[in-house]
Amino acid sequence: MSGESETPFEGVLRQINDTVPFEPGYYNESYLDRRITARMRRRDTESHTEYERLLREDDGEREALMDALTINVTEFFRNPEMWDALRGVLRERTSEQRRVRVWSAPSADGREPYSVAMLACDDPEIDESRVEVLGSDISEEALDSAREGVYHTTRTTDIAEELEPLSDPDRYVERDEDAFRVRSEVQRLVDFEAHDLIRDGARDPFDVVLCRNLLIYIDVDHKGALFDTLEASLADDGVLVLGMTESVPPDRSDRYEPIDKRRRVFRRV
Repeated sequence: MSGESETPFEGVLRQINDTVPFEPGYYNESYLDRRITARMRRRDTESHTEYERLLREDDGEREALMDALTINVTEFFRNPEMWDALRGVLRERTSEQRRVRVWSAPSADGREPYSVAMLACDDPEIDESRVEVLGSDISEEALDSAREGVYHTTRTTDIAEELEPLSDPDRYVERDEDAFRVRSEVQRLVDFEAHDLIRDGARDPFDVVLCRNLLIYIDVDHKGALFDTLEASLADDGVLVLGMTESVPPDRSDRYEPIDKRRRVFRRV
């Protein structure tokens, strides 16, 4: 994808591939176009050719685009009905295993892995001392926010409302007006690290893997490779949680049985 046959948009993708720690070839074009166009508007650039030059010359814009390309839509206990299904999984696993490892990828600003830890602490039938949670993301900025563990209510985000599934949210967050800081007893259950599901491949087997709302952005030709990574990161009877509009590919359906199909919770078989 170079030379005279390259379109200006392809030139931007090439520049991303060469200079930004992100693999554009794995993502569907409509998703990439939306994120790139948004950055072009912010920088008041009128053409892809102009934006390619900006990416080549401006370190700050490469960082800003990386942040824009990262899947960062999240909230505490997003899709509450899924968490009811996960509650049952954690109850069962902590009653049978000395250690239950949970991986949230991508973890964005940390609210999903913290939700797992809060759920474990809040449910008397889950032994939280046996739960270990890892959140990973490709965005260092998101990981820094996650490690800080401070979240703010804004015009579009109501943190108190997000925490309503908990019996007593104040046990798990310290409030200061519109700021909510995750308490240390929750943070101690969660680690964060940089990891790219596409470039870095599988991790040591986990009992539960949450990969929600990433597959919908991945190009159809590459979903199989991403699923290979998820499968290789699951224990033999591990539990995979997908986004509410995602599902196990048909050619792999015999490898999973639904724990709760509607809520996209599956057990590897």
